[in-house]
Amino acid sequence: MYERILVPTDGSRVAEAAVDHAIDLARQYDAEVHALFVADTDAIAYGLGTEQVDRIRQGQFEGMTELREDAEEATGYVTEAAETAGLTTHERHAGGEPHRMIADYAEDNDIDLIVIGSHGRSGVRRALLGSVTERVLRSTHVPVLVVDYEGED
Repeated sequence: MYERILVPTDGSRVAEAAVDHAIDLARQYDAEVHALFVADTDAIAYGLGTEQVDRIRQGQFEGMTELREDAEEATGYVTEAAETAGLTTHERHAGGEPHRMIADYAEDNDIDLIVIGSHGRSGVRRALLGSVTERVLRSTHVPVLVVDYEGED
């Protein structure tokens, strides 16, 4: 049923909870796990030059130490969990509008399931879903499993 599972991650606790669910499902179906970190260029464009924003959109975070470390840590967590479970994993870092990048990645890579946290690091927890998660649901026809985290974030 599932051959390729996508886990968009920002490294938050909610995203890590989504990783646990994705790994469990991937193990059951012997599926590949894809970890995707998307830097929201709309949120970080202020104060950056167009050259830096273009590099971020291309997933080239060299020279941007904090962003690169955040991306590597977030997707690395997914990869480590997948490899511990004996699963094949793929990591991708990108920049753009997160919901569009997630939907495009899912389509381009024949993803069968997206497992995403209910909200990310963006601050205040919303009454329903985080804006990225809600937009992903509206942007793709791929099934989406939304995972919440009951702890403090």
